[in-house]
Amino acid sequence: MQKGVATVAQLSGFDEIIDARTPAEFAEDHLPGAVNLPVLDNEQRIIVGTMYKQQSAFEARRVGGAMVAANIAHHLQTALCDKPRSWRPLIYCWRGGQRSGSFTTWLRMVGWDACQLQGGYKAFRHHVIAGIEQIAPGLDLRVVCGPTGSAKTRVLEALATLGAQTLDLEDLAAHKGSVLGALPNRPQPAQKHFETMLHAQLVTLNLARPVYIEAESRRIGMVFVPEPLIMRMRAAPCIMIDATRDARLEFLIRDYAYLGDDVAGLQRSLQRLRELQSRDTLARWHALADAHALPALFGELMDLHYDPLYRRSQNGNYLRYADAPSLHTDDLSPAGIHTLARRILELG
Repeated sequence: MQKGVATVAQLSGFDEIIDARTPAEFAEDHLPGAVNLPVLDNEQRIIVGTMYKQQSAFEARRVGGAMVAANIAHHLQTALCDKPRSWRPLIYCWRGGQRSGSFTTWLRMVGWDACQLQGGYKAFRHHVIAGIEQIAPGLDLRVVCGPTGSAKTRVLEALATLGAQTLDLEDLAAHKGSVLGALPNRPQPAQKHFETMLHAQLVTLNLARPVYIEAESRRIGMVFVPEPLIMRMRAAPCIMIDATRDARLEFLIRDYAYLGDDVAGLQRSLQRLRELQSRDTLARWHALADAHALPALFGELMDLHYDPLYRRSQNGNYLRYADAPSLHTDDLSPAGIHTLARRILELG
């Protein structure tokens, strides 16, 4: 391998991974654990790109070179000012070109054993896609099913505390998967970053042991479960949580209590059901939200929206749903959820 260059397979051999791309590119996706030290910021990259197209490559490089030099100098004086002589960073940009190349050259001139990622982020992206395609079909999945309010995500968390392998897609997606599933103060990741985080989880799993996962539709909020994983989920054995309506309603009131803090946001979410519910129904639900009557609102949502939707979808989406063992419960308190997790593990 050329000196000062590393491949995706060598990521673990570095003290730090530096993303030299713009903050906008970094926000869309980045290597796990990477820090963003851009050699061109968002506006500067637009300026240089425009000059390249409208004037000449030379003018773009001349102006861009000055910007890159100033930004690298700033990073040396701030984020990198206390790095020891032994520090070994890996730097990448979009495809392993001039942005990461210039940064790597400067750091090597200082005396650090800096390396440039061969192929850049683009090579890493291919690595993620290929990894999901390779790992997902080999997962020994157990799909936890149940209508909305069955505490499936909390059951996954309890399974994890008991030592089971779990894959929490809703946590990775920062969304609970329903029309009211957006999380407060936690925006969803871009699709690419969702897949990067998913891949990072998949590579840690022991394929010889079961992996518990919640039944999901192909779409979770604004992100999509990659095809190899959703197909594996739909062919996997299922475990059904059969909780009473009262237990589910009590759980929903507790788990979605934050919705009452943003009535306008709740009403906007309800409005997305306008093609599925009548105007009178939506008006009544808006009034219940206004009155902070969450028990009544959630009860109607269960009866008129979530449960009918669940009955239509599960049998069609999950091939082994009809054969799922059913675990009845009237207790979805934290203690009841822990008991459910133990019962699930006893199924093997």
